[in-house]
Amino acid sequence: MPVETCDPLKGIYAAVTRRRETEPEADPWYPDQRVSMQEAVYGYTLGAAYAAYQEQFQGSLSVGKVADAVVLSQDLFTVPEKDILDTKVDYTIVGGKPVFVR
Repeated sequence: MPVETCDPLKGIYAAVTRRRETEPEADPWYPDQRVSMQEAVYGYTLGAAYAAYQEQFQGSLSVGKVADAVVLSQDLFTVPEKDILDTKVDYTIVGGKPVFVR
């Protein structure tokens, strides 16, 4: 049984804010370990592909790579940190084909 959720949006929120989703007003846990939104998104995309030795095939939207992507309800790079968890997945695309549409 996992000790953490697999939800990337919750993971990004935790990495960027170092707060629990259930305690958004609490002081950050080890605030010196916060990462930027760019670093958090990288960790879930190209960084994860690199860790799996798959960066040639996935992890970024580039010619020749699998076309796996999500379209979110808001821009994580501009939304206030407190609103990250309000973000919804509008579309999921796997291999260039939509597999989920909200």
